[in-house]
Amino acid sequence: MLAFIHAALVAAAAGIYSVARAQTDCDRFFTVQAGDDCNAISAAQNVSTFQLALVNPQIDPLCDNLFVGEQLCLGITGQDCETVHVVQAGDSCTSIADAAGISVSTLLSNNLNVNPICTNIGIGEVLCTANVTIPYDVTSA
Repeated sequence: MLAFIHAALVAAAAGIYSVARAQTDCDRFFTVQAGDDCNAISAAQNVSTFQLALVNPQIDPLCDNLFVGEQLCLGITGQDCETVHVVQAGDSCTSIADAAGISVSTLLSNNLNVNPICTNIGIGEVLCTANVTIPYDVTSA
């Protein structure tokens, strides 16, 4: 949950994506079911914690305002990472990047909520492990 809070705060602080834009340019959708939370949705739908927060600014940082039947955007067209890793106990950015066959710099570029020394990843957080840099537009309003 702390990972989602951080991802949501990073997305909100950057002032990015209105709900209308996310829904207009959305590539994939998910309908919230009873018992869903952000980390479970991210893991099951192959979307990083950062990306879910980025494209759904209506979700509060604690992810406790989801409602059954709500339609969430999972990824914006041209900016959608579907290759992910769910952080487990003992994982580090280096071990995650090595397992995915990518550089740590690519991992960090695709997970803008992770700090440069990778001390803020948490168990259950979902990270994008694509082998290309996802061109997230963090300047749009």
